[in-house]
Amino acid sequence: MTTPRTDIERDDRSSEDSRTGGMVRIPGGTFRMGSDHHYPEEAPVHRVTVDGFWIDRTPVTNRQFKAFVKATGHVTYAEIPPDPADYPGALPHMLYAGSLVFAPLPRVVNLSDWSQWWTFMRGADWRHPYGPKSNINTSDDHPVVHVSFSDALAYAKWAGKDLPTEAEWEFAARGGLDGAEFAWGDEFTPGGAHMANTWQGEFPLRNLNQDGFERTSPVRAFPPNGYGLHDMIGNVWEWTVDWYASKHEADAPKACCIPENPRGGREEQSYDPSLPDIRIPRKVLKGGSHLCAPNYCRRYRPAARHAEAIDTSTSHVGFRCVRRTPAAE
Repeated sequence: MTTPRTDIERDDRSSEDSRTGGMVRIPGGTFRMGSDHHYPEEAPVHRVTVDGFWIDRTPVTNRQFKAFVKATGHVTYAEIPPDPADYPGALPHMLYAGSLVFAPLPRVVNLSDWSQWWTFMRGADWRHPYGPKSNINTSDDHPVVHVSFSDALAYAKWAGKDLPTEAEWEFAARGGLDGAEFAWGDEFTPGGAHMANTWQGEFPLRNLNQDGFERTSPVRAFPPNGYGLHDMIGNVWEWTVDWYASKHEADAPKACCIPENPRGGREEQSYDPSLPDIRIPRKVLKGGSHLCAPNYCRRYRPAARHAEAIDTSTSHVGFRCVRRTPAAE
């Protein structure tokens, strides 16, 4: 296992222009991607090489997303009633604007049934993360949530950036610690210190809040990794551009760009097999969230990955952006 790099170019260098403000320069390199010791979709471990790139120091915040919406008038997916043609069999009264909000029942019978703690709530969106009566008035520095893949991509393009590939994201999350279990080393709470916003206690019934937060947290609330990046683990899951597949391929090419066809790529592996009549492609999420717990979702690790339908937004998914460095720079 290597040690963290100390010569990473930081965004406070006066020679860098505004395009990389708030970003960290990650040098290119080769690393061992994935894990053979946890969930099957993380395997097999394989070597991947990425070119140098810039990545946001933190997830995109409510303050930043608010500026984007003000400048462009963008309306998020959660604010638009679904098109019945996309959801065959759905009753008309069920097709309303909204988003998924974490709201567990008093008693959970089966941990494989996520519908016991997720509610599709009318009026939930990035401005109202926990329903129409909630707001973000005091949460400017929290990560924006309730953003679909298209919302995240629209912000990235407006900012002159892009969304990361899965390989870029994982390489950055490891912070120079190739092969380490977590983004900061091999111990989850070194010296008893909480290094990320995750769930302590029995999910989804009781969160002990030992890390100080029950829901999302300010994006700089926890220490950065070896590359100076905050919240690469926990707080909110983050979108990547890669289509989801049920496992890694040892020599799979890692695309650096958005496919021209939004339903392109390896579609046969990117649909939810439990919904055969609703074929919505899925992208890879990385990083875990504040809802990841030892008894349910041990995905607070760089290698962890999760499939998310591109039309879905939730109260625990956000994103950060990258800017790929031309070879001449």
